[in-house]
Amino acid sequence: MKAILFDLDGTIINSEEGITKCVQYALRAYGIDEPDRKKLLCFIGPPLDPVFREKYGMTEEEAWQAVEKYRERFDVEGIFECCLYDGVRDAIVRLKEKGYVLALASSKPETACRRILEHFSLTPYFDEVVGSTLDGRISTKEEVLEELGRRMADCQIGRDEMCLIGDTKYDAAGAKAFGIRCIGVSYGFGTREELLDAGAEAVFDQMEEVERYIENDRSL
Repeated sequence: MKAILFDLDGTIINSEEGITKCVQYALRAYGIDEPDRKKLLCFIGPPLDPVFREKYGMTEEEAWQAVEKYRERFDVEGIFECCLYDGVRDAIVRLKEKGYVLALASSKPETACRRILEHFSLTPYFDEVVGSTLDGRISTKEEVLEELGRRMADCQIGRDEMCLIGDTKYDAAGAKAFGIRCIGVSYGFGTREELLDAGAEAVFDQMEEVERYIENDRSL
């Protein structure tokens, strides 16, 4: 038995609009106007609070307050300002039909992950869904994967039988730290070079190519 783990933002859904608009909303609470949403793409992938600290010089307390402000808009409006990437739904359905265990591993809050999967009618295809916790106890990709490993312990799937599909260096680095393989997708928010440098074993432009790679590599 083998497991395919999916990142969410930039891998299953294009969430650029919702995330960047919510960051704008949070920044305005601090008197910061950032009209260019492309400058806020750095918020997609990692936990939010360290990005608020690094990019805008916020203290730890200010950064957490900014995250709370972000969630004000996200939970009501931003969460569904997203769309599925082409070919992703069909690939997920086919992989499930072929007998793979599928799981979601995202740094987005788990409550939001479950709402989004339900919104796109993808919930039935996933055996497990793990995201970050609202209190910050679980936030990084490695921490998410560690929690996923705990929840899937009864499945008796070894780490050498797991593979993460993701779009950023955070996915590749998290998978490497957890001790599993990572396949990158270039259509999300990271670059091919960043993914490879962080430890992804291959990077593809479409999910159908990832699916073929998995099917041709029987060790996955």
